[in-house]
Amino acid sequence: MSRDEFYMLRCLQLAANGLGTTYPNPLVGAVVVHNDKIIGEGWHKKSGEAHAEVKAIDSVKNHDLLKDSTLYVNLEPCSHFGKTPPCADLIIEKKIRKIVIGSLDFNDRVCGRGIEKLKLAGCEVVVGVLDEKCKELNKRFFTFHLKKRPYVVLKWAESFDGYLSPERFEEVNLGDVKNRKPYWISSTYSRIFVHKLRAEEQSILVGARTALMDNPKLDIRSYSGKSPLRILIDRRLSLTKDSNLFDGSAETLVFCENLPENNEFLPKVEFVKLGFKDHIEERILDELYQRGIQSVIVEGGGQTLSGFIGKGLWDEAIVIKGKSIFGKGTKAPQISGELKSSFNIVEDEVSLLQNQVNLI
Repeated sequence: MSRDEFYMLRCLQLAANGLGTTYPNPLVGAVVVHNDKIIGEGWHKKSGEAHAEVKAIDSVKNHDLLKDSTLYVNLEPCSHFGKTPPCADLIIEKKIRKIVIGSLDFNDRVCGRGIEKLKLAGCEVVVGVLDEKCKELNKRFFTFHLKKRPYVVLKWAESFDGYLSPERFEEVNLGDVKNRKPYWISSTYSRIFVHKLRAEEQSILVGARTALMDNPKLDIRSYSGKSPLRILIDRRLSLTKDSNLFDGSAETLVFCENLPENNEFLPKVEFVKLGFKDHIEERILDELYQRGIQSVIVEGGGQTLSGFIGKGLWDEAIVIKGKSIFGKGTKAPQISGELKSSFNIVEDEVSLLQNQVNLI
């Protein structure tokens, strides 16, 4: 491993601290190195707050050392005025001579302009150190700006023999909506893991059938952070107002064929009229893109998941396989992708698949 790669890895470690809190901004970490020693570091925590480069520079106790230092950052420094001033201007002002960058920023407002500004000011700029790792960290941000849609994560739990739910579960699960409980295939520890996943994404989506059967909350009550935007596909507005998705605990978006006739107020709920004849998945992703949503985790049910799989509109899938054997029931979706990794959470087996077709 080269010296530049070593310090870039540190940038990536720092940047990852902001996962789930920086939207709509990317994940960025920065390190200031003088005589092969880190003298300053920082990461971006939240939109509107200081960028990683600013925090790293401000953390240096003796600013006289900056002119003989190297700044490492996993993403191209910004060159435009947004909620904060351009980081490229601060780097030039502090007379930092060398800047090592992981990857370009594909946002149209930046995309090479930050590098150009630094070079015109006489800075030495190195680009592309651990480029693939840097792109992987900001896969949501890059997918949003390059593909003009959110990054799509599919997630489901299935029995050991490949079923989403056992036979007759639907029949025994009917009744008063508040008493409806999901059939848990995975362990308590796996559910905590799922809440962690939810905290990292900007939105979470389910179909009406899953919402009717499980009455989910789609929140992160077992983990810290902000609950994602809840999205429901409910063509015929079948959910009743006492369902958990209408409890006002989180912003909720409902895609339907026709808007409700009555104007009854539901806190934090917005209904969006959508054509359901064809291209429903594309229409949903486009609507989320227009709203600035960079990522969505699709949690079910089988028909909804299969719709995204069939269109190839997914980037990664997280499949949790429990130890139960159902024999009959609702079959889990069939998916083909490259296995990125697998691990166990107690007795559950977790597989992470990647859609190679949609790689950035």
